[in-house]
Amino acid sequence: MRASVSSVICQRQLRIFSLGFAASLVPAFVVQSAEIEGVRFPDQLRMGEAQLQLRGTGLLRYRAVFKAYVAALYLEAHARPDDVLGEIPRRLEIEYFWSIPAQRFVQATSEGIARNVDGATLERLQPRIAAFNALYEDIEPGDRYSLSYLPGRGTELSKNGQPRGVVPGADFASALFAIWFGADPLSDDLRRELLAHR
Repeated sequence: MRASVSSVICQRQLRIFSLGFAASLVPAFVVQSAEIEGVRFPDQLRMGEAQLQLRGTGLLRYRAVFKAYVAALYLEAHARPDDVLGEIPRRLEIEYFWSIPAQRFVQATSEGIARNVDGATLERLQPRIAAFNALYEDIEPGDRYSLSYLPGRGTELSKNGQPRGVVPGADFASALFAIWFGADPLSDDLRRELLAHR
Protein backbone atom coordinates (compact mmCIF):
# COMPACT_ATOMS: atom_id res chain seq x y z
CA MET A 1 0.00 0.00 0.00
CA ARG A 2 1.63 3.21 -1.18
CA ALA A 3 0.09 5.45 1.44
CA SER A 4 -0.26 4.61 5.11
CA VAL A 5 -3.76 3.98 6.40
CA SER A 6 -3.46 6.82 8.91
CA SER A 7 -2.34 9.21 6.18
CA VAL A 8 -5.26 8.47 3.89
CA ILE A 9 -7.76 8.44 6.75
CA CYS A 10 -6.69 11.92 7.74
CA GLN A 11 -6.38 13.27 4.22
CA ARG A 12 -10.00 12.33 3.57
CA GLN A 13 -11.52 13.36 6.84
CA LEU A 14 -11.41 15.99 9.49
CA ARG A 15 -11.51 15.94 13.20
CA ILE A 16 -12.33 19.02 15.07
CA PHE A 17 -13.16 20.52 18.43
CA SER A 18 -12.64 23.22 21.23
CA LEU A 19 -12.73 24.34 24.97
CA GLY A 20 -15.14 26.94 26.34
CA PHE A 21 -18.39 25.28 27.33
CA ALA A 22 -17.44 21.91 28.77
CA ALA A 23 -20.02 22.02 31.50
CA SER A 24 -22.80 22.65 28.99
CA LEU A 25 -21.85 19.57 26.95
CA VAL A 26 -22.26 16.96 29.68
CA PRO A 27 -24.42 14.11 28.37
CA ALA A 28 -27.91 13.85 29.81
CA PHE A 29 -28.92 10.63 31.55
CA VAL A 30 -28.98 7.81 29.04
CA VAL A 31 -31.77 5.27 28.81
CA GLN A 32 -30.47 3.54 25.71
CA SER A 33 -27.46 3.64 23.44
CA ALA A 34 -26.56 2.58 19.93
CA GLU A 35 -23.71 0.21 19.13
CA ILE A 36 -21.69 0.00 15.93
CA GLU A 37 -18.57 -2.13 15.50
CA GLY A 38 -18.46 -2.62 19.27
CA VAL A 39 -18.50 1.14 19.96
CA ARG A 40 -21.42 2.59 21.91
CA PHE A 41 -22.97 6.04 21.53
CA PRO A 42 -25.69 7.42 23.83
CA ASP A 43 -29.14 7.95 22.35
CA GLN A 44 -29.41 11.45 23.84
CA LEU A 45 -27.18 14.20 25.18
CA ARG A 46 -27.60 17.80 26.31
CA MET A 47 -25.72 20.87 25.06
CA GLY A 48 -26.64 24.00 26.99
CA GLU A 49 -30.44 24.21 26.75
CA ALA A 50 -30.56 21.93 23.71
CA GLN A 51 -31.58 18.29 24.00
CA LEU A 52 -29.97 16.36 21.14
CA GLN A 53 -30.91 12.95 19.83
CA LEU A 54 -28.83 10.45 17.94
CA ARG A 55 -29.64 10.93 14.25
CA GLY A 56 -27.44 8.23 12.74
CA THR A 57 -24.21 6.26 13.03
CA GLY A 58 -21.79 5.10 10.39
CA LEU A 59 -18.55 3.30 9.70
CA LEU A 60 -15.87 4.77 7.46
CA ARG A 61 -13.76 2.19 5.65
CA TYR A 62 -10.47 2.65 3.83
CA ARG A 63 -10.20 0.75 0.52
CA ALA A 64 -13.41 -1.07 1.45
CA VAL A 65 -11.43 -3.33 3.82
CA PHE A 66 -9.85 -1.40 6.69
CA LYS A 67 -12.08 0.11 9.36
CA ALA A 68 -11.03 3.73 9.84
CA TYR A 69 -13.51 4.99 12.42
CA VAL A 70 -17.11 5.01 13.54
CA ALA A 71 -19.10 8.22 13.93
CA ALA A 72 -22.39 9.42 15.40
CA LEU A 73 -24.36 12.59 14.60
CA TYR A 74 -26.61 14.33 17.13
CA LEU A 75 -29.32 16.86 16.24
CA GLU A 76 -32.48 18.17 17.86
CA ALA A 77 -35.51 15.97 17.27
CA HIS A 78 -37.21 18.41 14.86
CA ALA A 79 -34.08 19.11 12.77
CA ARG A 80 -34.16 18.11 9.11
CA PRO A 81 -31.15 16.66 7.23
CA ASP A 82 -30.88 19.91 5.24
CA ASP A 83 -30.42 21.81 8.53
CA VAL A 84 -27.15 20.13 9.45
CA LEU A 85 -24.96 23.02 8.23
CA GLY A 86 -27.34 25.70 9.50
CA GLU A 87 -27.63 27.67 12.73
CA ILE A 88 -28.64 24.72 14.93
CA PRO A 89 -26.98 22.81 17.79
CA ARG A 90 -25.21 19.70 16.59
CA ARG A 91 -22.53 17.27 17.60
CA LEU A 92 -20.39 14.79 15.70
CA GLU A 93 -18.54 12.12 17.68
CA ILE A 94 -15.81 10.03 16.06
CA GLU A 95 -13.97 7.06 17.57
CA TYR A 96 -10.82 5.88 15.81
CA PHE A 97 -9.41 2.42 15.13
CA TRP A 98 -5.90 3.62 14.18
CA SER A 99 -3.15 5.79 15.62
CA ILE A 100 -3.12 9.17 13.86
CA PRO A 101 -0.66 12.03 14.47
CA ALA A 102 -2.00 15.52 15.10
CA GLN A 103 -0.43 16.85 11.91
CA ARG A 104 -2.61 14.53 9.81
CA PHE A 105 -5.71 16.08 11.33
CA VAL A 106 -4.35 19.53 10.56
CA GLN A 107 -3.82 18.59 6.92
CA ALA A 108 -7.18 16.84 6.60
CA THR A 109 -9.10 19.71 8.17
CA SER A 110 -7.49 22.33 5.96
CA GLU A 111 -8.02 20.29 2.81
CA GLY A 112 -11.58 19.28 3.70
CA ILE A 113 -12.68 22.84 4.32
CA ALA A 114 -10.98 24.04 1.14
CA ARG A 115 -12.97 21.47 -0.88
CA ASN A 116 -16.27 22.83 0.36
CA VAL A 117 -15.97 26.63 0.45
CA ASP A 118 -15.10 29.30 -2.10
CA GLY A 119 -11.79 31.12 -2.14
CA ALA A 120 -13.03 34.27 -0.40
CA THR A 121 -14.59 32.28 2.41
CA LEU A 122 -11.47 30.18 2.82
CA GLU A 123 -9.32 33.30 3.12
CA ARG A 124 -11.66 34.82 5.69
CA LEU A 125 -11.65 31.64 7.78
CA GLN A 126 -7.89 31.04 7.74
CA PRO A 127 -7.14 32.52 11.21
CA ARG A 128 -9.88 30.41 12.78
CA ILE A 129 -8.85 27.30 10.86
CA ALA A 130 -5.33 27.79 12.23
CA ALA A 131 -6.69 28.25 15.76
CA PHE A 132 -8.74 25.07 15.48
CA ASN A 133 -5.83 23.10 14.01
CA ALA A 134 -3.71 24.07 17.00
CA LEU A 135 -6.10 22.12 19.24
CA TYR A 136 -5.33 18.71 17.75
CA GLU A 137 -3.37 16.04 19.60
CA ASP A 138 -2.14 12.63 18.49
CA ILE A 139 -4.83 9.94 18.51
CA GLU A 140 -4.50 6.32 19.62
CA PRO A 141 -6.93 3.46 18.85
CA GLY A 142 -10.05 3.90 20.99
CA ASP A 143 -9.67 7.66 21.35
CA ARG A 144 -12.67 9.81 20.54
CA TYR A 145 -12.95 13.34 19.18
CA SER A 146 -16.20 15.28 19.55
CA LEU A 147 -17.09 18.27 17.42
CA SER A 148 -19.91 20.31 19.00
CA TYR A 149 -21.54 23.48 17.72
CA LEU A 150 -23.75 25.61 19.96
CA PRO A 151 -25.18 28.81 18.40
CA GLY A 152 -23.84 31.89 20.12
CA ARG A 153 -20.93 29.98 21.64
CA GLY A 154 -18.96 28.41 18.80
CA THR A 155 -17.48 25.06 17.85
CA GLU A 156 -15.82 23.00 20.56
CA LEU A 157 -13.28 20.23 20.04
CA SER A 158 -13.11 17.64 22.81
CA LYS A 159 -10.86 14.61 23.10
CA ASN A 160 -12.17 11.72 25.18
CA GLY A 161 -14.64 14.09 26.84
CA GLN A 162 -12.02 16.71 27.72
CA PRO A 163 -12.53 20.12 26.06
CA ARG A 164 -9.60 21.35 23.97
CA GLY A 165 -10.93 24.74 22.86
CA VAL A 166 -13.69 26.72 21.15
CA VAL A 167 -13.62 28.55 17.83
CA PRO A 168 -16.40 31.15 17.27
CA GLY A 169 -18.63 31.75 14.28
CA ALA A 170 -21.51 30.04 12.52
CA ASP A 171 -19.58 30.37 9.26
CA PHE A 172 -16.64 28.43 10.68
CA ALA A 173 -18.94 25.71 12.05
CA SER A 174 -20.65 25.34 8.68
CA ALA A 175 -17.31 25.04 6.89
CA LEU A 176 -16.01 22.50 9.40
CA PHE A 177 -19.07 20.26 9.35
CA ALA A 178 -19.07 20.49 5.54
CA ILE A 179 -16.13 18.09 5.63
CA TRP A 180 -18.72 15.38 6.31
CA PHE A 181 -21.97 17.00 5.13
CA GLY A 182 -21.04 19.51 2.40
CA ALA A 183 -21.17 19.36 -1.38
CA ASP A 184 -17.91 17.36 -1.50
CA PRO A 185 -18.05 15.24 1.68
CA LEU A 186 -15.44 12.84 2.93
CA SER A 187 -17.75 9.93 2.09
CA ASP A 188 -21.17 9.96 0.46
CA ASP A 189 -22.05 6.69 2.19
CA LEU A 190 -21.03 7.97 5.62
CA ARG A 191 -22.97 11.19 5.06
CA ARG A 192 -26.08 9.18 4.18
CA GLU A 193 -25.72 6.91 7.23
CA LEU A 194 -25.20 9.80 9.65
CA LEU A 195 -28.23 11.71 8.36
CA ALA A 196 -30.52 8.67 8.38
CA HIS A 197 -33.22 9.22 10.99
CA ARG A 198 -33.23 6.42 13.57
